[in-house]
Amino acid sequence: MALSSHALFAMKFPERLAALRKERGLTQQSLADQVGLAVLQIRRYEGGTSQPTLDVIRRLAIALGTSADMLVFDEKERGPSETLRYQFETVSRMSKRDQEVIRELLDAVIVRNQVTGAIERVAKQAPAKPAVRNTRERNRAGQRA
Repeated sequence: MALSSHALFAMKFPERLAALRKERGLTQQSLADQVGLAVLQIRRYEGGTSQPTLDVIRRLAIALGTSADMLVFDEKERGPSETLRYQFETVSRMSKRDQEVIRELLDAVIVRNQVTGAIERVAKQAPAKPAVRNTRERNRAGQRA
């Protein structure tokens, strides 16, 4: 029985690695052989006493037929939602011109969102100052000081 993505994401890396290995019908020794490691190192990863390097994560993902993201990240920690993933897959089948238009639209929305967020952060940090509207009001404010 195949594990659902949700069930895998609920696990920490050691449990996720062991579950994927078992689901693929691999022993610790056979996985170690495929990845080019000692079986003791696979035991350490699955026991949570050691963390693999990036290169080893890549080799584990290839041997297990999964993505490095699936091995490493928790649910909602990485990658688009399922709805966006479907939309991105659909866009990837469109013409190059349509893909470019969609990329430009996405870039514009992303920049707008980043600018709005930056403005909000600055506004929260800036002390409130009374607005001086014109030269006459500035002059009056200067005379009072």
